[in-house]
Amino acid sequence: MIKFLDIRKQDKNLHKLIFSDLKKIIDKSSFILGDHVHNFEKKFAVFCNTKYAISCANGTDALTLALKSLNLPKNSEVIIPAMTYCSTAFSVINASLKPVLVDLSKLKPTIDLEQLKKKITKKTKVIMPVHLYGSVVNVNEIRKIIKNKKILIIDDCAQAHGSSLNNKKVGSLADISCFSFYPGKNLGAYGDAGIITTNNKTYNDKIKNLRNLGSDQKFIHSQIGVNSRMDAIQAAVLTRKLPFLNYYNKKRIKIANFYKIKIKNSKLNKLQYSKNCVFHQYVILCKNRKRLIKLLKKKKIQYGLHYPYAIHELHSLKKIFKNQKFLNAERLARQCVSLPIDPNLSITDQKKIINTLNSF
Repeated sequence: MIKFLDIRKQDKNLHKLIFSDLKKIIDKSSFILGDHVHNFEKKFAVFCNTKYAISCANGTDALTLALKSLNLPKNSEVIIPAMTYCSTAFSVINASLKPVLVDLSKLKPTIDLEQLKKKITKKTKVIMPVHLYGSVVNVNEIRKIIKNKKILIIDDCAQAHGSSLNNKKVGSLADISCFSFYPGKNLGAYGDAGIITTNNKTYNDKIKNLRNLGSDQKFIHSQIGVNSRMDAIQAAVLTRKLPFLNYYNKKRIKIANFYKIKIKNSKLNKLQYSKNCVFHQYVILCKNRKRLIKLLKKKKIQYGLHYPYAIHELHSLKKIFKNQKFLNAERLARQCVSLPIDPNLSITDQKKIINTLNSF
């Protein structure tokens, strides 16, 4: 069996160090926030080249906290891509704001900037691009589009740890950036965790207070906050794994380049990824996906679907986006197949995947 991602194998050499850290945490009974969390926040801010990093419980909370911190009028519009994980849309709704969808560019996993221009209204307060699969949206172009408008950029970086745009790290491109450390991410915890980065002290202070039940000082609650704190165990794991992120990203890029060159089948379409994509997923398109999946199962090759429904097709959101169509997002949803992109995937396994696809 070729695994989609083998986290245990990837982290095997770190296990002794991680277990040692966990023992210290248990001995001290310092489980919530504390030194391990503060240390990781500092290291991640340095990694992203930002002034501030505020940890939280998960990536969905990161997006929601970022939006809530702005205190926008109810039903202010937030532009998001029509293809992303549900959390992007849910965070907008949970912050009492209105999601506005924009289609993807053709054969790209990122938002169409020409279509985005048409969706901006007087009610638009935030644009939330998603660096889907680790492919980086051109945030600089979005800045040009919204020049002289009071619109902020909050980017969803949940799949783009370590990627960059013109040598500038994702996490430092937008006004506020949000990451997930779900275990399967390029930088994954051993449970749920997330973080928010910014260079703005006001946003930092507001979000830091908001994630801790609106409190900077015990029993003093200056705003109605939420309970969304990273625990020390996840921080310890992430601190150990962070120094290896660039190394594993390079391995992902190498595998993706091998796929790009060697997969040659007119029945399959390859997506166009950004220059410094870190390939959280490597997704191809296939019109007869059921038959391809059957072949992958027969050859014992694990695969993924990221994602089988566009945002307006999700059961919980159909009423909100009734009668809206986003053809490129819909096509990706119907035809997407994610190939194994485990950074430790052997050459033998890579060749088996390629030969299987070419024989389809």
